[in-house]
Amino acid sequence: MNHRTDLALECAAAYPPQEGICIRRRGMHFRITEIEIDSDEHGAAIGKSKGRYLTLETRQAGHAVPLLEEEVTELAEELRSFLPESGGVLFAGLGNADITPDALGPQIAGRVLATRHLRRELSENDPDTSFLRGLRQVSVLANGVLGQTGIETAELIAALRETVQPACVIAADALACSDLHRLGTTVQISDAGIAPGSGVQNRRAELSRKTLGIPVIAVGVPTVVDLHTVVMQATGQAPERLSSIPNLMVTPRDIDQILHHASRLIACALNLALHPQLSFADAESL
Repeated sequence: MNHRTDLALECAAAYPPQEGICIRRRGMHFRITEIEIDSDEHGAAIGKSKGRYLTLETRQAGHAVPLLEEEVTELAEELRSFLPESGGVLFAGLGNADITPDALGPQIAGRVLATRHLRRELSENDPDTSFLRGLRQVSVLANGVLGQTGIETAELIAALRETVQPACVIAADALACSDLHRLGTTVQISDAGIAPGSGVQNRRAELSRKTLGIPVIAVGVPTVVDLHTVVMQATGQAPERLSSIPNLMVTPRDIDQILHHASRLIACALNLALHPQLSFADAESL
């Protein structure tokens, strides 16, 4: 039985070691697994495209923790390694804000510091805002989903690219996983782009360098898991005995709390990664 998952770590674990796929581990406050796939051909063996995938795991990511500053700082450093050295950034918060397990992207978008307009809005003579003029140009988009707008997010970003002219796109979305313990406790970062909804078999138009012509960095947290996985992990039943049970997608009952903390963690880390001159206190307050 193939479980629905967006995590490269889980895809790789389902198969023996593959040629062209390198796995490294490190981390201080997170347990970090880095998977590098050198070609689409080699990645096809585990169902992933060429690229670099980071999985950051912690037991506490879904709840407020005393080590938030340390986690944000470590996550920001990892995110910074994916960013181009200069140029503007377009952040896209993918998902449906009206459906809680799918609201991660919009919630992060509400916390990411939009700065593209500041140079023309701020007075050159105001000393209280001088530091803001040195921030990287960031634009933020949270346009909803196809069923709400009639527009694919990939189409909208492609149209905005000519106006905003970003050096890269950062796309944040809720993910699916196949391990209950990773719900709300795992962050995945990838430079391979993203196909929204693929983990729940509702694949939308792909956002990637191939389709947009600029780097696309995908960030996400698992918020749903399929029911067959829940039953198997709880009862130890063999997959073939579950054919009579509908394979629904389920989410934790404290998903509101999980999303609140996950969006705060990722947005704060993004603000630090995009604007290194900010302190943790600055990033949190902004």
